[in-house]
Amino acid sequence: MQTTLIKNVCVVNEGKVTETDLYIVGQRIEKMATEISARPADRIVDANGCYLLPGMIDDQVHFREPGLTHKGSIASESRAAVAGGITSYMEMPNVNPATTTIAALEKKYAIAAERSYANYAFYLGATEDNLEQIKLLDLKKHCGVKVFMGASTGDLLVENPQALDEIFRDSPVLIVTHCESGPVINKNREVLLRSKTVLSIEDHPKLRDANACYASSSYAVGLAKKYQSQLHVLHITTEKELSLFDSGPIENKHITAEACVHHLWFSDQDYARLGNLIKCNPSIKSQSDRDALIHALHSNQIDIIATDHAPHTLAEKQVAYDQAPAGLPLVQHALLSLLEHVKHGRLSLTQIVEKTAHNPALRYAIAERGFVREGYYADLVLIDSQSSTAATHENSLYHCGWTPFAGQVFSSQIKSTWVNGQQVFDGHQVIDQSVPSKRLAFKR
Repeated sequence: MQTTLIKNVCVVNEGKVTETDLYIVGQRIEKMATEISARPADRIVDANGCYLLPGMIDDQVHFREPGLTHKGSIASESRAAVAGGITSYMEMPNVNPATTTIAALEKKYAIAAERSYANYAFYLGATEDNLEQIKLLDLKKHCGVKVFMGASTGDLLVENPQALDEIFRDSPVLIVTHCESGPVINKNREVLLRSKTVLSIEDHPKLRDANACYASSSYAVGLAKKYQSQLHVLHITTEKELSLFDSGPIENKHITAEACVHHLWFSDQDYARLGNLIKCNPSIKSQSDRDALIHALHSNQIDIIATDHAPHTLAEKQVAYDQAPAGLPLVQHALLSLLEHVKHGRLSLTQIVEKTAHNPALRYAIAERGFVREGYYADLVLIDSQSSTAATHENSLYHCGWTPFAGQVFSSQIKSTWVNGQQVFDGHQVIDQSVPSKRLAFKR
């Protein structure tokens, strides 16, 4: 088995920063100690005081395969993810055809087994008539079921109250929700169109406003309390919604909340500059909402940070506001953007690790990942906080070929990423070799 010795590294893990050496044998961390010198190693990495973090576990990505591969694929987007320090991901069902059966779900796992650079799991999509498929989900094999509550089209829109009650009552696995109220959005549109004939990107946070989010998220939380369901509400964007979620350790909760990197970075002040490039659902909102999300990370009302990576081509984005699709590519620069919050004192490095690695592992009960521990899989990312990274469209690895962070110079650099003990990114390029990734397993 291949062995790697990482020396002189500062491990950020479980609330502490510890100077240590770390020894990887095969896929796992075998030993951590102040000095490891008597063991043979195929490769020795002198980290020279850089930070070593557990790889980010991104519980919300859209990699567009099958059916939408002109935007991205499991291979292309997971490749960008490992360059960004993401070592595991959970991918969404709104592809073509939508992932609404166990058979379709397992087809995606088969694709990932051959092509994914990072560890992987896939959600089943809920519909108003696939409850029997939801009931077949396996606690140990499947990450969860995704419910689009009033914010999607086609089969994946679930608005019928009886169908929602049955899903929240009978799902054997974690329910994750996109919460925006269709009726509230439609009412907002009517109001906006009274004073103008065509909506613009600046109207996006008015169309999909705090009331639209709260109406849906409060409904989801109410159902979870009624049935004692395991619920995780994705991409919270408003201060108003935070009252729905309790503070405290994630281990004690059956209702949890997530924020996404772009909602922590951008505000409605950025629409004039970036236009449709930052059109996403739920919308990017005010600076005060963004500040409230940061505060909620400190109070532990928000438990997890993810990306909601959702690529579209530039051509698809460069159309009128109403025709432009919602979503933006994020996985390559997500962790770097979070490290900027550390630099400016808004979050700590240990908080970033907790929200991107520890808590996803705990909430989903992922087996032997999410922590830097002896015996755990060596899913690791090495960070140099003394070097910078310039984000450009040209150096982005996304299939769509652009990034909303273009022109930003991040104050940190990702020096290396390991997936299951195998180096997949060396600070300059993704290492194309045999696929080291694994299907995520769950200890439930």
